[in-house]
Amino acid sequence: MKFTMIPIGLLGLFIASAFADYNININDDGNTAGSGQQTVSVNNEHNVANIDNNNGWNSWNTLWDYNTGFAATRLFVKKSCIVHKMKTDVMPSIQALDALVKEKKGKGPRKPSPKGLMYSVNPNQVDDLNRFGKNIAGMCQGIPTYVADEIPRANLFFYSEKCYSADILWILNISFCGSTVEN
Repeated sequence: MKFTMIPIGLLGLFIASAFADYNININDDGNTAGSGQQTVSVNNEHNVANIDNNNGWNSWNTLWDYNTGFAATRLFVKKSCIVHKMKTDVMPSIQALDALVKEKKGKGPRKPSPKGLMYSVNPNQVDDLNRFGKNIAGMCQGIPTYVADEIPRANLFFYSEKCYSADILWILNISFCGSTVEN
């Protein structure tokens, strides 16, 4: 009887782990442009991706909330948070992150060049963070928070504001431009 219970217990453990939501952690120690170490954590249960860039004073943290459709980047050197709408045709889905990890590790097809997004940061601070959802409100609580709007590609050539770049692994190059991010 005891020997029957052990295989049944192991089978139950195997099945439970196979059907559970999983988290993906990616460390990118070899990224280019000297942007430090980046870690991506995906929480499938809450439909949120968190990207940490650890690079001394130029460190930042980005949260993509797929439930609300908003993303936020906390710029530690600027002591501010920037919120913008997620551009789902450019930002990868949570389901695509696993495939992107395999590409990074050389197990998949050759990776494409990173996509780029540029945002203009509104200088007016956000009064109510709750409209962006509890995840972003929690991340940006207690620090100045601003909303950013995408700058259409046609206007990039004429844009003269200073920008802060937050390159997310090999996937996406995001620039936040305006007086709130200038040195």
